[in-house]
Amino acid sequence: MKDILQMNEIVELVRMVTNMYAHGWDERNGGNVSVLLDESELGQYLDLSKVIRTIPTGFEAPELEGKCFLVTGTGKYFKNVQYDPAKNLGIVRVADKGRTAELLWGLTDGGKFTSEFPAHMMSHIARLKEDPKNRVILHCHPNNLLAMTFVHSLDEKEFTRTLWQMCTECVLVFPEGVNVLPWMVCGTNEIGMAPAEKMKTARLVVWAQHGIYGAGRDMDETFGLIETAEKAAEVYLKIAHLPWKQTITDEDMHQIEKRFNVKAREGYLN
Repeated sequence: MKDILQMNEIVELVRMVTNMYAHGWDERNGGNVSVLLDESELGQYLDLSKVIRTIPTGFEAPELEGKCFLVTGTGKYFKNVQYDPAKNLGIVRVADKGRTAELLWGLTDGGKFTSEFPAHMMSHIARLKEDPKNRVILHCHPNNLLAMTFVHSLDEKEFTRTLWQMCTECVLVFPEGVNVLPWMVCGTNEIGMAPAEKMKTARLVVWAQHGIYGAGRDMDETFGLIETAEKAAEVYLKIAHLPWKQTITDEDMHQIEKRFNVKAREGYLN
C-alpha cells in the first residue's frame, strides 16, 4: 500500500486548511471541509474492507451510499491539522442508506466527523446533480464577507451585484452569483437543508453573521471562489461609506461576458 499521507487529497487539504487558518477564516474549531474521493484511487492507500468503527450520521442520504469522503473532524482546530492529519481528519464511507458512516482512516483520538456532516452531504447531493464532477464542499468564516452581512442588503441580486462591481474578475469567477441565507442556528439537519437548497443554483452560499459555503471540482477552485468573493467584500467595506465616482457598469460586465464566453445569472444585469 502507498503512504496515505502522500495521497494528493490529504496533502492538498492539509495545505488548504493551514492557509485558511492563516487567513483568519477558521478561528478556533470554526469551519469544515469534505472531499469526495475516487474509490479506485483510495484503494491504493487503504484496505477498503477494514472498517475501524461505524459512526451514526443522524440523517439519510441514500444517493451517497458507498461513496467515500475525506472530512475534517468535529471540534478540531485547523491550525493543528498540519501536525497530526490522522487525528484531525477522517476518511469515511457512507453506508446503510446514509444512516451511518464507516471510518476507514483517521480520527485516531476517537473523534467523529464535523458536526456539519449532514449539511455537507446534502450539499454534495445538490451539487452533484448540477455538476457530476463536483468534489468539494467547504465552509468557513471569512472576515469581510461576514462583516458585509451586517451592513448590506441580504437580497441575493443586490449582494451579488455589489460583489461583481468591486473586482473585474468577480463576474468571471462566479457568474452564477452568490446566494444568501439569513442568520440561523447551525448544526441541525433542518438547517443543513438550507445551504443545500441554495447550492442548486450557485456554488457560493453566504450565511449571514456566520460564514460561507463554497463548492467546486477541486480544492483550488473552491478556495479560489471564496477568496475572490472575500476580496470583493473587503474592497466594498473600504469604500461603502465614501461617495462613488465610478464603478464597473453592467455594460462593462457584458463586455466581460463576451470576451471570456461566460454568462451572468439571468436577470442580474441590465
